[in-house]
Amino acid sequence: MSKRSATVYWIGFSIILALLIVAPLVLTEFWRRFLTEILVWGLLAMSSDILIGYTGMVSFGHSAFFGLGMYGAAAALLMVRPPNLWLAILYGLVGSAGIALFVAYFSTRLRDIYFAITTLIFSQIFYVIIFTWTEVTGGENGLTFRRPALEIPGLFSVPFSSETLHWFVLAVVTASYLILRRITQSPFGMVLQSIRENEPRTRAIGYAVERYKIVAVMLSGVFAGLAGVLYAVQNKFAAADFVFFVVSGEVVIFNVIGGMGTLVGPVAGAAFIFLLREGFSRFFTEYYLIPVGVIFILMVIFVPQGLLGFLKRRLNA
Repeated sequence: MSKRSATVYWIGFSIILALLIVAPLVLTEFWRRFLTEILVWGLLAMSSDILIGYTGMVSFGHSAFFGLGMYGAAAALLMVRPPNLWLAILYGLVGSAGIALFVAYFSTRLRDIYFAITTLIFSQIFYVIIFTWTEVTGGENGLTFRRPALEIPGLFSVPFSSETLHWFVLAVVTASYLILRRITQSPFGMVLQSIRENEPRTRAIGYAVERYKIVAVMLSGVFAGLAGVLYAVQNKFAAADFVFFVVSGEVVIFNVIGGMGTLVGPVAGAAFIFLLREGFSRFFTEYYLIPVGVIFILMVIFVPQGLLGFLKRRLNA
């Protein structure tokens, strides 16, 4: 990235961040929650971009990482009194990291469609376990809990309002983006992109491809679990439906719409799809997914590089 491009990038980043900080002060309660939810789903989509966009591995297992993050947070909030936010985050991250390591150990031995199908199968296995283990997970009814306070021990403890929750989620998503951006630009990230472009050649020059893939899946799973924790804290609820593979399919759609291999693109894709759904559902009620599907098909055909790729191309024209 040239010095001029970097300057433009950081100016744009700062403007968008400032708008997101100010937004809850001017939006109504509904749109405030709506924007916060977009940020959470954007983080989930961003986490999957590590695999889809940077490593060339399409995963349908992110619903498992997302769901285990939710249930890890729920376990901490139900077991510990009073509920502790940081313990919820720790439980969620440990749970999602453990599942990601388990899935990665077996699935990274495969490539292309076989990897995708394997991750889908694992997500369904975890879905069935969570759905049927009613005594622990609540089954189809899920688990409900109290939202923890925003607390720094010894300094302050304040209950979340919709504004402070939005700012907390925004801070976590922003920090996650900056961390993932740094990782993708590091030598490790360069190896992942090399695997995406030509896996046999990457292996031939001496890189332990399987180890890099395992780390990539774990990294992706941890940030997906973090998104699950944030979703659980926002909604005070964890349910088996979020472990179902349909959630993983939506995440892939966010990546395709926004632009793969960009990190920001999947967040834009999530925002675009959520706004489409909200807009069309007000006019087409139960048929709102039909126009959404038509727009998705048209974008795949005419804007295959995604929203961010299209914007870059127009600016460089």
